[in-house]
Amino acid sequence: MTCDEARILLHALLDNELDAGHARDVEAHIASCPDCAAEFTAQREMQRVLADTNLRYTAPASLRARIEASLPQAQRQQPSRRSVLRGFAMGSAVSALAASGVVALVLRQDDQQRILSEVVSAHLRSLQAGHLTDVVSTDQHTVKPWFNGKLDVAPPVIDLTAQGFTLVGGRLDYIDARAIGAVVYKRRQHVVNLFVSQTSNTEYRTPKTETMQGFNCRRWSNRGLNFWAVSDIGADELAEFVDKFEAAMKANVEG
Repeated sequence: MTCDEARILLHALLDNELDAGHARDVEAHIASCPDCAAEFTAQREMQRVLADTNLRYTAPASLRARIEASLPQAQRQQPSRRSVLRGFAMGSAVSALAASGVVALVLRQDDQQRILSEVVSAHLRSLQAGHLTDVVSTDQHTVKPWFNGKLDVAPPVIDLTAQGFTLVGGRLDYIDARAIGAVVYKRRQHVVNLFVSQTSNTEYRTPKTETMQGFNCRRWSNRGLNFWAVSDIGADELAEFVDKFEAAMKANVEG
């Protein structure tokens, strides 16, 4: 494990977010590297100081009194038992009508967050020595054929070196209990993993950026494929990567 790889994982180690194997690798590197050990000690001290600092603010009781005094008299009166029961009955009726849709929405959101968590975990795994690529090449005509026969649909592989994102290879990964393709790029010394999976929904879903465990993830859907681009580069640079990838993919299709 290199220092760059270890330092990416220091925060996750501090927060107990690494599995036993990854935690053991990072701890072994720290034990043999004074620079990373010093960085880890500094981050742990910062974590301790923040934990010991009382950052919670409790509003004074006088503030509640002033707010209540400013309300109209009718709003300050306690509700009657009948009004409470009437409100409860109305709320129950509305809940019964909306429950199926609300539950479905919550489940979809939870499922999206679970998959996002798996994508970020796969990105973290790839940063370990020997896990980044199964096929190493800067040639898109070498990387794309490598996926043939390994997946139902091979991911699009586009050379973006001229746009500042160097293709370095690809690999198979596993998200949501199924194999998907991961196309690997580098921006300076930063890794950008582009995960691609097939979907039955052919509608275009505009790119959206989320942050998890210190990594930016930009996800979108296009032409029956789901995409997740994950990296520790800034959100603006990751958006630039996605824009250039989308533009190049559109040009390839139209050409």
